Amino acid sequence: MKISTKGRYGLTIMMELAIKYGEGPTSLKSIAEKNGLSEHYLEQLIAPLRNAGLVKSIRGAYGGYILSREVGTITAGDIIRVLEGPISPVDFTEEDDPAKRDLWIRIRDSIADVLDSTTLSDLINYKEESHVDNYMFYI
Repeated sequence: MKISTKGRYGLTIMMELAIKYGEGPTSLKSIAEKNGLSEHYLEQLIAPLRNAGLVKSIRGAYGGYILSREVGTITAGDIIRVLEGPISPVDFTEEDDPAKRDLWIRIRDSIADVLDSTTLSDLINYKEESHVDNYMFYI
């Protein structure tokens, strides 16, 4: 399974809204500028997220988008399923070899477990903690 730009940019939108959670609406323009993305493309992605009840739109001069639920209750799986569809590494049928079918099911379930156990809170905390190894070399 390869996550397209829809899923990746959708996660970006949701992480930006999670970072600003409780501070009022955030515009797609500011998200696009901060991340070097197309505002027009983000507009296409926000509609399914809104229809799925993950975000709310706020109208007006200082409008934008906010998360519709707490940061810790929205998972990466929620977002990916809305934008990418069902999680499956391959299309398989009951006619497939049982051993191969079992492998595909286990892979699918493992991916789903990771996505469903990773919340927006986890993602923004990971980003804020900057998990980059800093090495110091002395000569």
